[in-house]
Amino acid sequence: MKRTVWFWLIAIVITLASVVFQRQSGPTYPKKIDFNVDTVTATLKLPRSSEVGSQLQIAIPILPWEYTAKLHHRPYPSNSDWTVEPSFWPEEDKFVSYLPEVNQKAAKLEYFIEIEHFTSDEVVKLPEEPVVIRYKGSVPAWALIPHIIFIFIALIFSSLSGVMAAFSYDKYRFWSLVTLILIFIGGLVFGPIVQKFAFDHFWTGFPLGKDLTDNKTLIMFVIWLIAILVNWKRSVPMVTVLAAIFTLIIYCIPHSLRGSEFSYESGEIVTGMITYLKAFF
Repeated sequence: MKRTVWFWLIAIVITLASVVFQRQSGPTYPKKIDFNVDTVTATLKLPRSSEVGSQLQIAIPILPWEYTAKLHHRPYPSNSDWTVEPSFWPEEDKFVSYLPEVNQKAAKLEYFIEIEHFTSDEVVKLPEEPVVIRYKGSVPAWALIPHIIFIFIALIFSSLSGVMAAFSYDKYRFWSLVTLILIFIGGLVFGPIVQKFAFDHFWTGFPLGKDLTDNKTLIMFVIWLIAILVNWKRSVPMVTVLAAIFTLIIYCIPHSLRGSEFSYESGEIVTGMITYLKAFF
């Protein structure tokens, strides 16, 4: 009994750590940058994901009177000229500006803030590389919540199966089957529904496209299907250990690095790519 409790605890800790890493390393997580202008110091969180149909506020700390800040943005990817919004204006205890309303799902903009000193040549660009933001449709709770819950529990049972298999605890085969079922329901049933609401397509992974989120889900499903088939009539715990390890590695890859993207040239939603360095730093 005590050993089983330890198996569960280890599985939960591993899962929570992987979820936190995946969340913070992905290109949809707000980009944190250090803000240092004159005597003003702060950490900004610049959004990299938003819903269509509304203007998005970009806020910075209140600047000394001799500074002005402007928001620059343009469609991504493109080589078009930058659109410059009017100077940031005071609102409550901050300076604000707004990105334009975007109504196209999977459309992206890139933007940065430029701060100038009135009486000198000092110009500060924040950040040095523009931030890329992607717009998505609203996903109803009845689709999003089951998707998140099933995938999260599947990750716990995946880790649990791997830990149990590593210690040759026979119930790993049962939890492997539960893992496969949960990946199927959360990833291959509710996943496409969420994708349709967010980006107007049910499936953009293999063989229809190169969407990393869909392909990661498909690979995890196939890995656990193979592990279950190998262990169906005989016990080969190492296969399950490897399946659990591969699942963690695959899950921790930031899926939105290669996701649905609106092409301004073709007018269609395609598979886009954001470089890992831009996404992570």
